[in-house]
Amino acid sequence: MKKIKDKNIDRSTFSGKLGFVLSAAGASVGLGNIWRFPYLAAKHGGGIFLLVYIILACTFGYTMIMAETALGRMTRKSPVGAFKTSSNNKIFHAGGWLNAIIPMLIVPYYSTIGGWIIKYLAEYCMGHGKELAADNYFNSFISHASAEIWFIIFAAIALVIIFAGVQNGIERISKIMMPILVGLSVVVTVYSVTRPGALAGVKYFIVPSFENFSWMTVVTAMGQMFYSLSIAMGILITFGSYMKDDVHIEGATINVEIFDTGIAIMAGLMIIPAVFAFSGGDKSILESGPGLMFITLPKVFADMGITALIGIMFFALVFFAAITSAIALMESAVSTFEDELHVNRKVGTLIMAGIMLVLGSLSSLGYGLLGNVKIFGMQFLDFFDFITNSVMMPIAAIIICIYCLKAVGLKKIEQEVLKSGGSFKRKAVFEFMIKYLCIFFLLIILISSVANVLGIIKM
Repeated sequence: MKKIKDKNIDRSTFSGKLGFVLSAAGASVGLGNIWRFPYLAAKHGGGIFLLVYIILACTFGYTMIMAETALGRMTRKSPVGAFKTSSNNKIFHAGGWLNAIIPMLIVPYYSTIGGWIIKYLAEYCMGHGKELAADNYFNSFISHASAEIWFIIFAAIALVIIFAGVQNGIERISKIMMPILVGLSVVVTVYSVTRPGALAGVKYFIVPSFENFSWMTVVTAMGQMFYSLSIAMGILITFGSYMKDDVHIEGATINVEIFDTGIAIMAGLMIIPAVFAFSGGDKSILESGPGLMFITLPKVFADMGITALIGIMFFALVFFAAITSAIALMESAVSTFEDELHVNRKVGTLIMAGIMLVLGSLSSLGYGLLGNVKIFGMQFLDFFDFITNSVMMPIAAIIICIYCLKAVGLKKIEQEVLKSGGSFKRKAVFEFMIKYLCIFFLLIILISSVANVLGIIKM
């Protein structure tokens, strides 16, 4: 494993730009793209949602990726240390810990969903696709104690990869899995869009219709972009700290943007046209929400007549997407343990394993054995999702923006971006967004998400 020395700290690094891009893309390309993006796009206007999302990703998302990556490489530290470097302000230090804690809370429940994916993949491999399409199969499965086993299998796979290190684990797996993910995405997309009746779904998803536009289209697209690009999860700061000085930050950021958005678009083309082919564009099915992947799609695949093959390919690519994101979340947490607790990777991984076992088990059993235990009326998984994505992440991102503006200074960010000798082509966009719009957008995400949970508005 290669290491760099900076400020008397030995730190592992990616081998180069490709290693960073594929690892960061792996962090970004996950369930947010393949599970969350299609059902939100289907529910909020199709093409107009896609257009708004792309605009936001190229401005808001670009700015946050640049800021976090530059902060990580500049300090060569995980989130907590990065926020201590340029200021003694306790609020900024708290912001560092917030960025560090978020992935520790996300990855356990994320691994629970990862376990569901492995279960479905295994069932399709055994030729049980028709059983998966049966009414109430999903609810019956997640309420059974055996769901815990699938969670543990997924978590164990991710932990083994993390234990192997940055280059031998994260980078190597990303270099293998991301090309396979793209290949499977292309195959499933081509199959989906060529089904009879699917072109209507392609048109709905690709062609913007301003009749479907509403303010909630913008708010929802902002929240999805934030979730999908792994902003304010500590991941980008951590991965930035592993980036070599000769890698061009803006160029790498653009590659991550393209990769992430491209996979999201293909996910939409995989799912929405298939639903149109199956139902003729039934609005109730398009708006089925989170259940689209685990409840609706198995019915769609069964109706297509080649349940096993298409089911295996689809859930295999979802698994690859989920595992790459999970290891990125874990790596951010393990990096924090190494830096702040001064332990080695083995001990840091074991600490993370303990956290995952406790919190992941709560999420996994929250629909069965612990189904009667709720927090603010929510199951454990739903509560962890709400508190991290709707509350902690927007607040953490606001602190990142203020820290870059007030403690670090945009001049130092610019110097870090230009360190490799490359350009800063979207400097004007970056400065305008971080000075005037990012915090405003983040407050909108925070307020609207909380209001949605409280029932004040519906998203």
